[in-house]
Amino acid sequence: MGSYKYCLCFTRKFRWSEAAPPRDVAVAFAAYADGGTHMGSEQLRRFLAEAQGESGATIADAERILDQVRQLRHRHHLLGRSLLALDDFHHFLFSDELNPPIQCQVHQDMAAPLSHYYIYTGHNSYLTGNQLSSDCSDVPIIKALQMGVRVIELDMWPNSAKDNVDVVHGRTLTSPVELIKCLRSIRDYAFCASPYPLVITLEDHLTPDLQAKVAEMATQTFGDMLYYPETDSLKEFPSPDSLKNKIIISTKPPQEYLKTKNSKENDSQKEKDASDEETWGKDVEVQKSELEADDKNDQGQDEEDSDDDDDQSFQQISALEYKRLITIHAGKPKGGLRDAVMVDPDKVRRLSLSEQQFAKAAASHGTDVVRFTQQNLLRIYPKGTRFTSSNYKPLVGWMHGAQMVAFNMQGYGGSLWLMHGFFRANGGCGYIKKPDFLLKAGPDGRMFDPKQCLPVKTTLKVKAYMGDGWRMDFKQTHFDAYSPPDFYTKVGIAGVPADTVMKKTRTIEDDWTPVWDDEFSFPLTVPELALLRIEVCEYDISEKDDFGGQTCLPVSELRSGIRAVPLYDRKGTKFKSVRLLMRFEFV
Repeated sequence: MGSYKYCLCFTRKFRWSEAAPPRDVAVAFAAYADGGTHMGSEQLRRFLAEAQGESGATIADAERILDQVRQLRHRHHLLGRSLLALDDFHHFLFSDELNPPIQCQVHQDMAAPLSHYYIYTGHNSYLTGNQLSSDCSDVPIIKALQMGVRVIELDMWPNSAKDNVDVVHGRTLTSPVELIKCLRSIRDYAFCASPYPLVITLEDHLTPDLQAKVAEMATQTFGDMLYYPETDSLKEFPSPDSLKNKIIISTKPPQEYLKTKNSKENDSQKEKDASDEETWGKDVEVQKSELEADDKNDQGQDEEDSDDDDDQSFQQISALEYKRLITIHAGKPKGGLRDAVMVDPDKVRRLSLSEQQFAKAAASHGTDVVRFTQQNLLRIYPKGTRFTSSNYKPLVGWMHGAQMVAFNMQGYGGSLWLMHGFFRANGGCGYIKKPDFLLKAGPDGRMFDPKQCLPVKTTLKVKAYMGDGWRMDFKQTHFDAYSPPDFYTKVGIAGVPADTVMKKTRTIEDDWTPVWDDEFSFPLTVPELALLRIEVCEYDISEKDDFGGQTCLPVSELRSGIRAVPLYDRKGTKFKSVRLLMRFEFV
């Protein structure tokens, strides 16, 4: 009983108390406040313009902030007008709604061809978990669309009766979902987070009659939302602006599929050409052998049918119905990797490479890859051994101009955090304009080379003042059963190899509202591709340090000055209250 009383007293000893504004905040307030005690709209406007770098700030902007702070703080008018005291000023700076770290609106040119943009891309978008045995569903598709993902991938296979189309990860033990269910959910959620075009990449394992059925389903389900290309072979892709609120289809044209089905190559080569991602499920022998038997039966039947003129005519009509939906023609490399990334002056296309193929191409033909992506789309997908739905490092793809760095959106971890952070840029619309050096050759006619050593363009200075909100979003005993947590923050850069680094603050013991006041400098050679990485951890002397929140922010979008930085959980969901107060400065 005595021991129980001791523990109870011990936990009561560590009460939370609100931290005072950091010294820099108090100094800024004193510099701009009227008489050093209160700040009105004109003083706040000057602070925004001069200290926060918001040169376009107006009196109306300042008055709107004053009103919002007054409502949030339940303040009343003082002397007939809204005024901020030091605590109110601190509250404003620490609010990620009123004072966010990056721009929140679409602000880039959206009238260039699609090949000029990085596009938020999902891989096997229908899977709820691992790549071998999880359920296929429209639920992860909906979640991805709500996050702003702009490329959804569907693997289409005949159902067990061969009379309809399922979405399933072929040659694995994943359970199927009907294609029509996925299409209807895409229709309903396509533009809930962004008005810019949604691309559906189709992995096609269908016979011509089922391809025709897909064409009918897509036409009826999407209606006017579905974009029909004006020509069979585009010389340049349309722009995101011109495709607003449109759904566009990308897959291998059906005539290539038919040629593959009727070729004299052996069965294994047929299987490879018919699929973008042929390596999946090789360890799942039972289902694979059954499906291979089905494939051979289908192929044999196709060869018999090809002797019948009527059936051949039907196949051609079906192929045309399906083909007219395809805006972005897709394919896999044929021949060597250098040949695969050769530019065709007469048409543009999408090329898909596995992460291993891409790594080889980047190592041996990096500048050729960059040249290819100036006009064409390059999609990179995870290697077949990522059974747990893990992801690869995305920066190497972005450095080479790859537009569709395809990720498992259920594969939570550091790589996905980078993906989330990267696509917070440009208002989170899912399209980010590539830097100019990836869109055209340099003055000497040479392509950008990610391996080249470059001079420092700018230095980002980051000061981590303090953090708050864990006491609201976590249980009192989450980090430690008997005392408040011991927080520290890791701050670093993810970018080209020369810019990549990670540092950390000191650890503040026994405090729910840690104050670090630690500053870091990051020299950047390619700031256009840099991400600021932030992760809060709770030090644990006996076990692995606990996770306390994370975020990644595009450096090119950072707003200078003192800013509130909201943090996210491991899955990328924003915490309700957890945030940091930081200062960003470019020198």
